Parts: sequence; structure tokens; C-alpha cells
Amino acid sequence: MSKRFMLSRRALLGSGAALATGAMGAPAVLRAQDNKRIVVGTWGGDYSRLLAKNIETPLLAPKGWDVVKDEANAPPRRAKMLAEKTLRRGTSDVQGLSANDMFEANEQGVAEQIDYGKLENAKNLIPAMKYPYGIGHIYSGKVVLFNPKMMAAPQGFADTLDPKHGNKLGIIDIQYQYTMLAAALASGGTMSDFEAGKDRLLACKKAGARVYPSNEAFAQALKTEEIACGIMWKARAVQWQNAGINVETVAPQEGVPMYVSGFVMPRNAPNKPGAYAYLDAMMAPSAQEGFAVDMGYNPTVTNAKVPPDVQKRIGFTEEEQKRLRDLDYGYMAKNDTAFQEWWNKSFKG
Repeated sequence: MSKRFMLSRRALLGSGAALATGAMGAPAVLRAQDNKRIVVGTWGGDYSRLLAKNIETPLLAPKGWDVVKDEANAPPRRAKMLAEKTLRRGTSDVQGLSANDMFEANEQGVAEQIDYGKLENAKNLIPAMKYPYGIGHIYSGKVVLFNPKMMAAPQGFADTLDPKHGNKLGIIDIQYQYTMLAAALASGGTMSDFEAGKDRLLACKKAGARVYPSNEAFAQALKTEEIACGIMWKARAVQWQNAGINVETVAPQEGVPMYVSGFVMPRNAPNKPGAYAYLDAMMAPSAQEGFAVDMGYNPTVTNAKVPPDVQKRIGFTEEEQKRLRDLDYGYMAKNDTAFQEWWNKSFKG
């Protein structure tokens, strides 16, 4: 729920206490009302809509919390957090970020260290999703996508990122880090060394591989059968299957890099009790179950009950789970500028 606050003439003419101002210049009466406001930095689109559907409306609104969204892609939101680092009070209470971006926010000194004793639902959190500086909300893995009408099922990244597919291979521009990682694993590299995959990607591009600016553009190309294969998060593939796109997935034999989306609390969050309320609601079983059904991502708490048919589609078998691999966040953060430069100048150029 959203509220707009107004000061009456009586309030304006009333006591000096009603006119007292805080560090940001807001009247005390507004500051009191702000105690029930939670400012959430997040991506827009489906993710923001599902935060409202599964967390904010059913779990926080009944308790009087008023959630305000600050929607933008992750880079400008992270830059804003860094720009506000020296302020006593920032402008957001929680920020939705990938695990990689959460790591960087912590390295830059803008992420609060989480007091898990203040979170009732944290007792059910999968240990791997319990970062000192943030909490994993949902997770999936990078898999191979293919149209079974157009080609046989590949075994992994090497079979997919192969020049033999020519212009039937699709590559997503904004997924450059993960594409370079997949190419490295396909070429004998590691989670901490992407160099081995560069020649493979250049060969694919020379053979005609198509580069799409966004996940949505890639999905449209799959739908129209302009391309036959590529790599993407399994959760996104499930969404596309739900939309009627003829696509199947394979857990790569080289390993399944994980994608974790979570939340951090800025160190100067103006409403830390509100931030903890949001983080706790995020881990509630009903919220986690809703995201599994609606968005195809796996829950990060052990007490979420996902319908078996949904779990079969979004999850990983016991054997596939052994191939799940977390990212080397330090390596990716340290080299991201170099990755972007190579991608833009050498691969795309």
C-alpha cells in the first residue's frame, strides 16, 4: 500500500515539536510516519510485481508497512549506494542484488552485516544462502536451452557454444560474464579463470552466432525459431515454457553455475527495523512458494513446500545438484572491467 502524507494548517501552526526537523530536513511528524515505510531498491518488471504479490501485499501491508519501490537496473542502484556512503541516512532500506553484486557492495563498505538473531525465518535458511552481508532470496542455475524440433539435446556448454550451430546459436549481451564463464568451462577453464573460453566465443561469433541485447529479445528469437539454442538460467526457461515457447533444458555436464538473487541492507538504511521486517517476510514459506510457482526459481528456505510438478520443472535432480557450483565472486568482481572491455571490443566489435 502507498500513502501520501499532508500536514494540516493546524499542524503547521502547532507546537514547535511538530515542526522539528531531522538530518534530512523532514518534519518530525513525517519521520514518525516514515517508521512504517520501507524503501526497496529492485529491478522492475515481473520481479517487482511478484515482490508485491508474494511479500508486500500479503505479509507486510496487514502489519501496517508501506513499501515504496525504487526501480532500476543493478549498476545505477549500486552506484547510488556508493555515492550515499558518507551520508548518515541513505535513501533505501533494502536493495535487491545478485550474489555477485552483494559481494561487491560488501567489498565497497556499503552493506550492513546482518544480525540473523533478528530474523525469525532465518532458522530455515539454506546455509549457502546465509551471507554475512546479505540473504539469498531465490536461486537457479545456468543451463543449456534448445528447441527439440530443431536439434538434438546437447550434453553441455561445449556442445552448445560450438561454431557448428552458425547463426542458430543465440548469445545474450547482458549475460556477458556468465557466457564467458560457460565458454571457459567448455574449454577446460575454471570458475576462477575465463581465459580459455575466449577463442571459443570468437569462433562462434565468426560462424554467425547472433547477439541479443536482452533476455526478452533472446526469448523472442527462440519463439520465432530464429535460433535453436543458447544458455540461460533454468528459472527463466521455465517462464518461457509457461509462455508457450518450445524450449527444453539440460544441466551441463561441465557443471551448473549458480545464480543467486538476494537482498542487502545499506549500512545507512534510514529504517533498519523495516529492513529486517522485509528480509524476514522474504524468507516466509508462502513467499518462497509463490516465487517458485510464479517465477520458476528455487526456494532458499527448507520449509517451503513446492508442488511436485513445479519442483520437477524448476529444480535439479540429486545427480544434477552435485554439479551445482557457486561463483568465484572475488575473481568476477576484480576482473569485471576487463571482461566488459574484451566483450565490447574483441567479441562484439
